[in-house]
Amino acid sequence: MNDDVKRHQKSDLIQMQSLPLDAKIIMTKQRIKVWYENWCKFEIVNTKTGKTRFVTFDTRDNREPELKENEYIESVYDGQVYVSFSGGKDSTVLLHLVRQMYPDVEAVFVNTGLEYPEIQGFVKTFDNVTILKPAMRFDEVIKTYGYPVISKEISQKVYDARNNPKSYAHQQFDGVYVSKNGKTNKYDVQKYKPLLSVDFSISDKCCKIMKKKPAKEYERQTGKKPFMAQMASEGKLRYRAWLANGCNAFKSKRPVSNPMSFWTEQDVLQYIKKYSIAIASIYGDVNYNKEPEQMRFCGCGADKLKTTGCDRTGCIFCGFGCHLDKDKSRFEQLKKTHPQKYNYCINGGEYNEDGLWIPNNKGLGMGHVFDVLNSIYGDDFIKY
Repeated sequence: MNDDVKRHQKSDLIQMQSLPLDAKIIMTKQRIKVWYENWCKFEIVNTKTGKTRFVTFDTRDNREPELKENEYIESVYDGQVYVSFSGGKDSTVLLHLVRQMYPDVEAVFVNTGLEYPEIQGFVKTFDNVTILKPAMRFDEVIKTYGYPVISKEISQKVYDARNNPKSYAHQQFDGVYVSKNGKTNKYDVQKYKPLLSVDFSISDKCCKIMKKKPAKEYERQTGKKPFMAQMASEGKLRYRAWLANGCNAFKSKRPVSNPMSFWTEQDVLQYIKKYSIAIASIYGDVNYNKEPEQMRFCGCGADKLKTTGCDRTGCIFCGFGCHLDKDKSRFEQLKKTHPQKYNYCINGGEYNEDGLWIPNNKGLGMGHVFDVLNSIYGDDFIKY
């Protein structure tokens, strides 16, 4: 299916996710090839002034950038792309796939200061990696905008409702927001209305400021377009993005390729195991839960492979989705593996002059945030 021809359906994703890994690899490489070959840098020369300018352009259907008077195209260079490399297992697999085809593609790592030390060390083992840094620290983002809790979507709605009395988010929290078809919108969030009155600010700004903003500035300066390892199975926002754009989002406001969108967690682990891909030590090993002959086969391949260490390595202090953690939560794991970072995350904090809880020089104060959420939703809502 051509990603650019029509909007995908849920059934398309289910069908693609059910394919064997070898078929997914072939399809992924096809999408990598299309993205690489169609983002080109044009060297354009003005015959009158002698000046040269460079333009990155989507060349599908033999398109070229519009030339000004006295200009001509001197040279065209394809491959104006990069791999967004977090050091996690998903982007490690993506980098392996891309560099199998195009060894010189640059990787870009945004060092937010929130990664596990093992991740930062692992990134340094790769060649041709550009390291970016955000303009604000995590504690500064929290003080300015608020703590990241529940999910990006909920945090955004809470932030909007608390900072804009006219925001339609208020209607959603009150359960009276009605969609265009006259039905109550399925994204109503009445359950989280108590968050409008807690004693700390909440927002989704941390990812935008600490990760997306440095990456977008890099793209603006270089003209390069990213490969990312996001998968549609990872959440509502990524699922909806795939339905709208497919894997190669040429026409989106920020063009991005997610050639592994239809992969699953098990696909990533199978690829690592099959091709003996080195991953960051924080994950441990990739092993079967049971011996293969003891396992029943199911179409999705769920629960066949598992990491013996951490199963996720995003920002270590991130509160998004932590209430959904199974078994040991990410913060319980952090307490065991990196006690100093755990103490900084959980302890500290103070009230500012507006009566809002914020980080201080002793720590982020997230223990207080979790205690408040547990008092609302139950003692085991967030385990830390």
